[in-house]
Amino acid sequence: MSVILTYLPHLLQGLVVTLQVAAGSFVIGLLIAVLAVFGWNFGPLPLRWFISAYVTIVRGLPELLIIFLVFYGGTVLLSGAFGTYVEVNALTAGICALSVVSGAYLTEILRGALLTVPQGQWEAATSLGLSRMTAFRDVVLPQMLSYAVPGLGNQWLVILKESALVSIIGLEELMRKGVVAAGATHSPMTFYLTVGALYVAITGVSTLIIGAADRRAARGR
Repeated sequence: MSVILTYLPHLLQGLVVTLQVAAGSFVIGLLIAVLAVFGWNFGPLPLRWFISAYVTIVRGLPELLIIFLVFYGGTVLLSGAFGTYVEVNALTAGICALSVVSGAYLTEILRGALLTVPQGQWEAATSLGLSRMTAFRDVVLPQMLSYAVPGLGNQWLVILKESALVSIIGLEELMRKGVVAAGATHSPMTFYLTVGALYVAITGVSTLIIGAADRRAARGR
């Protein structure tokens, strides 16, 4: 127990980084998804092809590969642009990589939610003189997000666990802190179980919040 208390501040620091990666990736990914769904419905055919290719390709690649591509690829591009070695910040690379991944999955979630919105909502909005873009923004989008709450919540939990992958590029998030503590104390099970308990605690709190949000959204439909 004393060993855990000694390293607990380090684990909590790692937990903060984990939440930064997960929250940043989720918010940026959701923004990507909303824009993608908007483009899918109102954009020209080439844009729709691009969005379809983005979703298909990203969903077909391992998340770890995308992290490597962003981290090492970004380093190569920046080094070439500035004429000297420039290494991409691990936190920035992790958030960018997981944002790309989450954006693809969230796009499919929002597309499914959009199909759930009754067609009559579109017709009622346009009959009031609203353009399709305005109808989407002011009438359909809020309903689409309310239908998407369960899927969005599930994707948040997935991103929370996927954030452990960014430790491979040197970011000291929760999993990495646990590995370092386990190696320093030669007590792997102690710290891996502690890390697992912290993940379960965050997941449990997230599940309660998601459930409350879903119930609130259901009342507003």
